[in-house]
Amino acid sequence: MSPLRASELDTSISSIESAWAEAYYQPDESRQKQTYPALLRQAADLVARHPNAAEPKIWQATIMATNAAFESSLTALSTLEKAKKLLEDAIKINPKALDGAAYVTLGTLYYMVPGWPVSFGDDEVAERLLKTSLKINPNGIDANYFYADFLLRQGREAEAEAFFQKALQAPVRKQQVFADTQLQNEAKLALANTQQRKSNAGKNKFQALFTTASASPD
Repeated sequence: MSPLRASELDTSISSIESAWAEAYYQPDESRQKQTYPALLRQAADLVARHPNAAEPKIWQATIMATNAAFESSLTALSTLEKAKKLLEDAIKINPKALDGAAYVTLGTLYYMVPGWPVSFGDDEVAERLLKTSLKINPNGIDANYFYADFLLRQGREAEAEAFFQKALQAPVRKQQVFADTQLQNEAKLALANTQQRKSNAGKNKFQALFTTASASPD
């Protein structure tokens, strides 16, 4: 790719990233619903202009996945299948593109969507993909946050806590200050909730000892 086309691609990706973050992290769902279709058109156009680049495919898949929340169940499942294919294609082109973002997004899809026969969800595949993203970018906020979220959903609170901590300590990227700051805020809240869950689990186990003891015959 020529330096001029590479510069144009970087600028376009940065613009889409910023617009998506502003839509995704603001609470007005009606504004999200209005913004995503325009972003999808931009991403599709960028993929058409740069068919051999991984980055546009990653962002097209990301926007498709977040927009699926506003679609009917059947349409959303079809959309997520298409997003999965885009991410797989991006990995074939350049697995390290955007610091391994395709692995993060694909891994997240694998643990969030239903499993067979409804969809392609698979926790083992999800963990493998998320671990791969951490190998590519061990200090990245996205890789650490979403692996922590996966672990938390698996009931692995102690492991999740460590990765939420790493997400909080991750350097904020200059080109994604807003998105990274928002995700770190989510990591901070998730970490507090994880610690509370651990505390409550400990209390419940402690209380269970007394319940068992009081129920035992003398």
